[in-house]
Amino acid sequence: MAPAVGVLPGAPRANLPRMVYRVGDVLRISCRFTPTVVTGVDETHVRVRWPWWEIDPDAEGSRWNGEAALGRADPDELYATDPPALRLAPGDTCRVGIPARIIHIIDVHEYDPPQETGWLPRPSLSLLVLRAGEAPDAASEFQGTSIEPAGGVPFTLELVFRPYAFLEAGDDVADADGRAWRFDGPWTWAAYDSAGGVPAWPLTLLTAGADLAVAAATATGSHEAEVTRWRRAAGLPREAQPC
Repeated sequence: MAPAVGVLPGAPRANLPRMVYRVGDVLRISCRFTPTVVTGVDETHVRVRWPWWEIDPDAEGSRWNGEAALGRADPDELYATDPPALRLAPGDTCRVGIPARIIHIIDVHEYDPPQETGWLPRPSLSLLVLRAGEAPDAASEFQGTSIEPAGGVPFTLELVFRPYAFLEAGDDVADADGRAWRFDGPWTWAAYDSAGGVPAWPLTLLTAGADLAVAAATATGSHEAEVTRWRRAAGLPREAQPC
């Protein structure tokens, strides 16, 4: 998947105007707590009036009632309430937001035109993320929380770690064994000899005016060492595998 343009400052290469979001990125996310009202409570969820979106009057395929449901005792819930959700009752006032925490991206979706959701603003980019310590599960049909970086919620996002930050999607490299590879993302390598596997470090960028930073960054280490760094940044166990 091609990287999606984001709003994070900086770039891994000087000629890139803006940071992009990629699968594998480890981010620190937070969102300022904002006052709202509890509209309903059941055994598993608390419903609140969502303070950041507006109902889309032109939506045809979906209608939204202005509320959002948050898990009352879900350890993977991204958002939190103050007071805690288990103490809330219908009609209570509270605040909703995201305390600073680590997440990692498992999928990136772009929408052109922006997606009709029933609320405004309509998102043009969404990230599927897991909280720190939660490993990707290829067998899971539904996993993760979707966030829209420019979708109205005032997130603060900080890049903590990016595997293979010195490469961009579509880069061709030669490895230490003389094999040629195309980089399609940190966990998606395509070998031009179709033999599979992963490239052996160090790597050389196969483009005119090749970036010396690639050779320098891979002078020591290995693909598995890069995976280990990603696991550490995302708070994952040693056996966790990228998806």
